[in-house]
Amino acid sequence: MRLMKRTLAAILIAGTCGTALAQLPFSLPGFGKGGGDKGGGLNLNSVGNIVSNVGKATKEATEPEEIGIGKEFAATLLGAKPLANDPALQRYVNTLGRWLASQTERPDLPWTFGVLDDPGFNAFATPGGYIFVTRGLVQRMHSEAELAGVLAHEIGHVLKKHHLRAVQKNAGFALVGDVLAATGKGNAEARNALINIGKKLYASGLDKDDEFEADRLGVVIAARAGYDAFGLPSVLQMLQRQNSGDSDFTLMFKTHPSPGTRVEMLDRLMKDRFDSLKGIDGPALSARLNEFKK
Repeated sequence: MRLMKRTLAAILIAGTCGTALAQLPFSLPGFGKGGGDKGGGLNLNSVGNIVSNVGKATKEATEPEEIGIGKEFAATLLGAKPLANDPALQRYVNTLGRWLASQTERPDLPWTFGVLDDPGFNAFATPGGYIFVTRGLVQRMHSEAELAGVLAHEIGHVLKKHHLRAVQKNAGFALVGDVLAATGKGNAEARNALINIGKKLYASGLDKDDEFEADRLGVVIAARAGYDAFGLPSVLQMLQRQNSGDSDFTLMFKTHPSPGTRVEMLDRLMKDRFDSLKGIDGPALSARLNEFKK
């Protein structure tokens, strides 16, 4: 794919990012002010309907089902940490994220990006395209290319449906089919069962192979969008220097392979393959945020 090097200002002029930006400082599309789904979300029938035969457990979710599950998980994340009350920051991250997502094979998902009001260092993706980074993560980025690399990594999880497949694998039942066909006949017990699976997943993390795959995709997506492909490796090298006992990094280290291992994997993959690409680092985030405050 031909490398594109537009500025975020040009993206905004071109209208790439849609009209949902203004909603982000206070809510996410599809959610009420408090983060709860007020309509169009996933409704479940009963815990009994969740259990199905093994043959159905590998059935692929439809895109609407995938988005519905993502809304439930996103609402859970928002229930734990609210969005940061910073309109410029929310618009900026959402704009950058949607530009990156537009370079992928699934540009038409309802991609939505938000910054959680959390000083810790972490990022989360849900099925269907809801992606969150913490305020503490954004504040530790040295360049736009680094933030682009992190967001592209999370986009990679969505593209490969890592969370969807982890839920099916770990739960041992057919998430799609029996459960999701029960839309409109919701039962709180069944809904809570799904939410609890999501909570466990975000607390324990994905398989390490999923994380390695998302790293590889993140590098490629960032490069496609015109950014320095070494933005994500730079973030991982920063993580290598952190104390794993630091509470701001505890969950990141718990749920991901060691930064050193991830850097080694990317080093073997990248070598000199990206050296000829004149990807940009982008401006300092403080400068970019000033643009979005205007």
